[in-house]
Amino acid sequence: MKKRAFLLILSVWMLALLAGCGGRDQPADSSQPASETVALTVWGAEEDEALLQEIFASFQSQYAGQASFQITYQPQSESNCKDVLLGDLENGADVFAFADDQVAALAAAGALDPIPASDAVRSANLSAAVEAASVDNTLYAYPLTADNGYFLYYNKAYFSEEDVQSLDRILEVAALAGRRVSMDWSSAWYVYSFFGNTGLEVGLNEDGLTNYCTWNSAEGDIRGVDVAQAMLSIADSPAFASMTDTEFLAGVQNGSVIAGVSGVWNAVAIEEAWGADMGAAKLPSYTCSGRQVQMASFSGCKLIGVNAYSSHPDWAARLAEWITSESNQRLRFERRGQGPANANAANSPEVQAAPAIAALLEQSEFSQLQRVGGKFWDPVTEFAGSMAAGNPSGASLQSQLDRMVEAVTAR
Repeated sequence: MKKRAFLLILSVWMLALLAGCGGRDQPADSSQPASETVALTVWGAEEDEALLQEIFASFQSQYAGQASFQITYQPQSESNCKDVLLGDLENGADVFAFADDQVAALAAAGALDPIPASDAVRSANLSAAVEAASVDNTLYAYPLTADNGYFLYYNKAYFSEEDVQSLDRILEVAALAGRRVSMDWSSAWYVYSFFGNTGLEVGLNEDGLTNYCTWNSAEGDIRGVDVAQAMLSIADSPAFASMTDTEFLAGVQNGSVIAGVSGVWNAVAIEEAWGADMGAAKLPSYTCSGRQVQMASFSGCKLIGVNAYSSHPDWAARLAEWITSESNQRLRFERRGQGPANANAANSPEVQAAPAIAALLEQSEFSQLQRVGGKFWDPVTEFAGSMAAGNPSGASLQSQLDRMVEAVTAR
């Protein structure tokens, strides 16, 4: 009896002890949703701030009650996003906009993971945009725009549609009117126009880092010196001016520039300046080696990436999807005039009717995705600067081309 009584007392004591411990370790009532704070930093173009804040607000409304969001916008150029991000990847933005030529380097550095459930993203977007967001057929980013290219803007008060087919004629008309025609030769991005349809080549080697380049070739129907001489002839026109994008837009607004090469990002401002006289067309042909050569262009897309080191990868991916959704790409077109990567939005009557988008589509036949290594830019800019200034050094064109190609292809 004593033994049974002792065991009974012991059992009661242990049950009480367990109940006490259980009371301390039990989680809160599971019927109450956990309050999660999701802090996300987003990098985007400075001029996109108002649009992005509107998109953030709709995102938070869509997911209200599922988390407490703290979304911080920081301006960051899309053109050098890669360099800034890789400088401090773990403390970089959770979601970021960047130009498609950076996708391979970002993926190789581990900054981007393959997009989960990529079939839905592929089917929703233009095939060219999907290609631009992929590395070896693996999708690493969300397509945002399919308009990162350039074409010709012109003032219809001065030019006919026939005039703008030839750069020679454009310069002639502008000279007679005492006005300017602009193109940025301080940017190798635009200088590609003169070499792209000549049979002279530039591109990435298989290592994905170094370049091959034949722009100095002394053989073939069109040689490197032929292109260089053509550029000198263009620069010699009193109507030609090598202007940065900012200078070009200022010239449009003050009336001194009546034609120029730029992209859709200036469509709204140019239409405000020229009104119904704003015209847009594919790039013209130019005279090279005694023939008319259609000017080429680099093309590309803007993409949205999700940092592989984000503390909230699932929510960062949801935000990236929201920013690049069909409805928000339509909103981007309405607010900023940028061409959608989303197929439904791109094929809408409103987008198809936009002069800048129509010109970009027309130019797309003569464009290629920008795929060059980092050593392409400075040597080409140096060479083009010499041509824009009329070759002040007097050095032979072949020697300048050779020097440029040697630097472009350096390992």
